[in-house]
Amino acid sequence: MAVPLVVGIDGSEASLEAVDWAADEALRHEVPLHLVHAAAPDHETPASGLVADASERARKNAPALRLSSEVPHEDAASALIGRGRNALALVLGSRGLGDLAGLLLGSVSLAVAAHADCPVVVVRGGVGHRNGRFGNVVVGVEDGEGSGTAVEFAFREAHVRRCRLVAVHSWITPVGNPGPPGLSGYALQAMRRPPAQVLADALLGPGDRSGRAGEQGSGRGLSPTGAPGGRVRR
Repeated sequence: MAVPLVVGIDGSEASLEAVDWAADEALRHEVPLHLVHAAAPDHETPASGLVADASERARKNAPALRLSSEVPHEDAASALIGRGRNALALVLGSRGLGDLAGLLLGSVSLAVAAHADCPVVVVRGGVGHRNGRFGNVVVGVEDGEGSGTAVEFAFREAHVRRCRLVAVHSWITPVGNPGPPGLSGYALQAMRRPPAQVLADALLGPGDRSGRAGEQGSGRGLSPTGAPGGRVRR
């Protein structure tokens, strides 16, 4: 049985936009889409109508989609984190019905992103971004092994979208620069570990990923196998 892509829904417009994105993503990866609406036992909104609306929206954009749904009676973050243990990824809207409009991310999205065992996609931006019109996947890379899961996910996304992958490595120069007088933050970091080496280690890890790459400073643009040629992005 194929591992599904899981999307959390609560009836908000943000969650329906997440359903739109997730439906396209499930088709792209040829996996089922599983809708999850976590409802407390005393929840006033009929869950069946909410799930039906989200299902209709998913099928409207992707009629051939393999679709299932579930209404667990537990808090949303716990329900989604649990389903994420057997998921290609979790997809969420940026804000739910109970979140303040000024927040960049809702409380559930933050909790799930912090604790899930699988990749978490928080859908934001305009329709053009959600439809992949801009043609780049961007991944942040840190020194060490902490970026491995993000890089693997980014390679996978760039491959199925046949687009360019841009890896970015950045750092903050400590207050009271401890290096020699006049040494820039970039030069100080390069003395510790060259940024180009950080990128190389992250992008050419255990999978021996193939592609054409250009390199300059602390940015690397890389073309996954079968994708258009990469261009350097700082």
